[in-house]
Amino acid sequence: MGREDIKELERRIEEAERRERKELKKQRRAKMKQEKISFWSDFKKFITKGNVLDMAVGVVVGTAFNAIVNTLVKQVITPFVTYFTSGVSINEWKWVLREAVEATETTEEITEIAIQYGLWLQTIVDFLIIAFTIFVVVRMIRKMERKIRAKELEEQELENKKKKAEDDAKAAAAKVVADAKAAEEKAMIDEYYANIREQSRLLREIAESVKK
Repeated sequence: MGREDIKELERRIEEAERRERKELKKQRRAKMKQEKISFWSDFKKFITKGNVLDMAVGVVVGTAFNAIVNTLVKQVITPFVTYFTSGVSINEWKWVLREAVEATETTEEITEIAIQYGLWLQTIVDFLIIAFTIFVVVRMIRKMERKIRAKELEEQELENKKKKAEDDAKAAAAKVVADAKAAEEKAMIDEYYANIREQSRLLREIAESVKK
């Protein structure tokens, strides 16, 4: 092999490697493009999933439910309790550790230090009301679910009984047909053997008459 042949071979190898690198680059670009499409497709699937939609509905319903509870506490329960506490709201209940003193020419202003236990009690009341309300709502929903489930089970049971009755009827009809076919086949077999016996008897009689 001469130098020209070696150079031609090296040129072809370089060209093949160049084509291979170009093809790999093209494949990587196609893969990146496919992954980009897949990303948006996955995002679309994510936002349309039932779990995400259920969560969004739950947040909206929870916000509305919170507004109902807050209104119940502030507009119904709090005024009722305030009536029995000489017009003092639960939020204003506090234990003063140091009285506030206004500033004068000779003294500086002293701020009040107090333990706001009324806010804590209000938070407990809110929690108990929310917990009780949620308990009642969940209990009602579960009761409705049990009724719906019982109705579905009853309908399913009736459907199963109906299907079983139909299957039994089909099986009975098939058995009748099979029994009739078996009886017909047995009758044909009995008739066949009866003919054979009759033919044998006739042959014996003919044979005996010939012997005589």
